[in-house]
Amino acid sequence: MDTGTIAVLTAAAAAGAMMIFYRRRKRRLLSALYGTATGIGALMLVSCFGGYIGAEIPLNAFNVFGSALLGTPFVVLITVLRFI
Repeated sequence: MDTGTIAVLTAAAAAGAMMIFYRRRKRRLLSALYGTATGIGALMLVSCFGGYIGAEIPLNAFNVFGSALLGTPFVVLITVLRFI
């Protein structure tokens, strides 16, 4: 398996997990929109002000899609990974 295939399978698994999570919520659409908004907002904050702490995250398709799908925990994870 090449790296691209592994990335696509991982993204599909994460999307599936989040869809299951949102389906079990009482207010599905509101929960999904809130998760997406907080993820994008956190990514924008870290992208703008991350240079002050040494964790500048570029805005690319992977980061935007990941933060929109997985929310704030994704942004925290990629910020921590910048320090490693």
